[in-house]
Amino acid sequence: MKTEKIEERKIKYSQALNEATSQMMENNEKVFVMGEGVDYANGIFGSTSGLVEKFGQARVFDTPLAEDAMTGIGIGTALLGMRPIMVHARIDFLMLTMNQLVNHASKWPYLCGGSVPIVVRAIIGRGWGQGAQHSQSLQALFAHIPGLKVIMPVTPYDAKGMLVSAIKDNGPVVCIEHRWLYDKAGYVPEEIYEVPIGRGKIARAGKDVTVVAVSQMVLEALEAATILAEEYCIEAEVVDLRAVRPIDEAIICKSVKKTGRLIVADTGWKACGVSAEVAAIAVENVAKYLKANIARIALPDLPTPTAFSMDGEYYPGRDDIVKVVLKMFDKGRGKKRREKNKIDTRKQFKGSF
Repeated sequence: MKTEKIEERKIKYSQALNEATSQMMENNEKVFVMGEGVDYANGIFGSTSGLVEKFGQARVFDTPLAEDAMTGIGIGTALLGMRPIMVHARIDFLMLTMNQLVNHASKWPYLCGGSVPIVVRAIIGRGWGQGAQHSQSLQALFAHIPGLKVIMPVTPYDAKGMLVSAIKDNGPVVCIEHRWLYDKAGYVPEEIYEVPIGRGKIARAGKDVTVVAVSQMVLEALEAATILAEEYCIEAEVVDLRAVRPIDEAIICKSVKKTGRLIVADTGWKACGVSAEVAAIAVENVAKYLKANIARIALPDLPTPTAFSMDGEYYPGRDDIVKVVLKMFDKGRGKKRREKNKIDTRKQFKGSF
């Protein structure tokens, strides 16, 4: 019997977020979207495009430049049984909502019982001229707060599945998305599905060194792993945390037990950041398996530069991961097989923000 080959359905990261939102709004009339620019034609890099035409302005609406007040309204609707999705074009704007998120949304179930089912979407990453106040990676600030869940999906598959899980969750969830991911395409089922919050995944299996990464740094780590395997015969295992609160301690420890070496690659700063938490988990649980010191790759302890010409010096990437791994294998294990030109990791961001 002849069978037809089923082609995998591939869509962009932004489309996956859009589809998850649309399907959940279709299934539950209590789900609605609010935020600055969510009803625009290009709708937050396309992630909310077409929703206002489909569901009307009562359920998809623009908000004023009053982040603290509007987040408070969103939390209030969640307390009354609605399921708001609040979108911020930049995570920097969440600095204006800290009172609402930290003092109210995260603590309400503990203080008063009940639930606060609000999803707050925020964007991180670099772009043209974004500068010190519009391109920060502040996930560690929110991961520090008990009661908040913080997810950072990387693939289109995870973007849809984790957003669905976040919308269904009965507590506040902060969904952090990197600008460079919106145009990435990948396999995404058409039906509704969930990806559990707090469960990481092995993005690439390896036996020599573990690279735990978040957000865009997962893709940098995968590129670095390919170079290490092809050029240096070093097999790196790449762990995509997917979420930084709750963090998947088990997957970190299991991988470090296998490889004996750990590198943590984060999009944020090093001090008191996600990389410090991952390193602490390894030291507290599997220190006896470590064959080398833990290495952390993160932003330098400086504000984000505006000039594109400074990107290569400020932002770490696959080259940095390769260099750190080779330093761990400085006794001949990582001997280079053939010369290759230095990799240029700088990319030109294209987008409206």
